[in-house]
Amino acid sequence: MFLICAVLGGSVFVIQFLLTLLGIGGEALDFEADIPDDLDLPDDTDFSATAHHSTWLFGVLSFKTVVAAIAFFGIAGLAAESANIGSALSLVVAVIFGIAAMYVVHWLLLFIYRLGVDGTTRISDAVGQPAKVYVPIPGENGGQGKVQMQLNNQIVEYAAMTSESEKLATGTSVKVVRVIDDATLEVARLSA
Repeated sequence: MFLICAVLGGSVFVIQFLLTLLGIGGEALDFEADIPDDLDLPDDTDFSATAHHSTWLFGVLSFKTVVAAIAFFGIAGLAAESANIGSALSLVVAVIFGIAAMYVVHWLLLFIYRLGVDGTTRISDAVGQPAKVYVPIPGENGGQGKVQMQLNNQIVEYAAMTSESEKLATGTSVKVVRVIDDATLEVARLSA
């Protein structure tokens, strides 16, 4: 039994790892994706790991974690049997290592998932940030110019207006005061 689990689980684990390195598979092998489309469920049914509200175990279960549990169950069971500690104790050791492997893989996947960075630049993040006038901005909200700034490690350009009485010339250092709309900022000259 331990040998079959070790070979089967280990083989699937290695194949899955290699496919993931090649960018094939990804999340397509999780249990959520196996739910048929014609299943009659309420529209607000959520199958995410945090939506079930039943037990902590269902948040941990995925194809990857189950495969890791089977593989390490087999490996630990084989090691325990080769140490001649008895069948019952070998089974206990195998179960403990299987569960531990399932949790380790679960936490590793969560850690890797959290490493992802959302590169979306939101105009609201610009408020309070310094910028440089790129296209002159007429004074007293008389029209739009443009500013360039670094936002979320990206150089971005936005339309800008100012309520100051004087025109802001190209190269003037300004500070973003507020967001006027989804593409326009209000800026003010930076004090020297």
